[in-house]
Amino acid sequence: MKPLLKLFPILLLFMTATANCQNNDEITDPELTEIWEPQPPVVEPAPLSSEPPADAIILFDGTSLDNWVSVDGSEAEWDLGDDHMTVRPGTGDIITRQEFNDIQLHVEWRAPEEIDGEGQGRGNSGIFLQNRYEVQVLDNWENPTYSNGMAGSIYKQHIPLANPAKRPGEWQRFDIFFKSPVFDDDGNVEEPARFTVMLNGILVQNNVEVFGPTVYIGPPEYEPHGAAGILLQDHGDYVSFRNIWVRELDQEIRFTDGIWRDPQD
Repeated sequence: MKPLLKLFPILLLFMTATANCQNNDEITDPELTEIWEPQPPVVEPAPLSSEPPADAIILFDGTSLDNWVSVDGSEAEWDLGDDHMTVRPGTGDIITRQEFNDIQLHVEWRAPEEIDGEGQGRGNSGIFLQNRYEVQVLDNWENPTYSNGMAGSIYKQHIPLANPAKRPGEWQRFDIFFKSPVFDDDGNVEEPARFTVMLNGILVQNNVEVFGPTVYIGPPEYEPHGAAGILLQDHGDYVSFRNIWVRELDQEIRFTDGIWRDPQD
């Protein structure tokens, strides 16, 4: 399918949402930003296997929550298991103490083995880069929902290229490559944020452009910001996480405007 045709449902979604916003002053219906078709093809993933590289910053090794705090700055209250942590519903989101810009992020996660609920109410959580841009965590094993809200989506923005979801209760993995947005001195976007995402070793987002911070209702809109932490969401489900590490990519030499340059210059 041609790229413009693939983008058409998303562009139409934002055009519709924007029109409704102009007509009604404020969008109040989350269904206006849900896309149900097309559904990504189901792909059988490979077995889980990943060790942190030598230059990785270990954010969670299964032994403590020292690298995390609740979003209000208090101690993180999620439950520790043998090698993992699990959302304790009602205690709130948690976020890394350390802040990041461009990164490679590895996260392993598991939806509850016991199936409870359906659609967005089943194994729901999220991974927010820079506390703003969400890669959706969801139990999508034989669990239909709107395509731009399923596991591996850039929530309400980009439908995943495939659905390599494992059964509930099995460990799954994200490898996320994130480029943070660049703003000029007036707060205008010079370069939007971008994601490349692999779910269980399968490419589900291929260098997609982010339209703004994740929002539940209405179209996203950028606001200037700097480095920020990685947030894990308490959505009320007992989702578990383990083996979380990150590599900072801020020193990468980039080719921009026809010139190889260091971003620090």
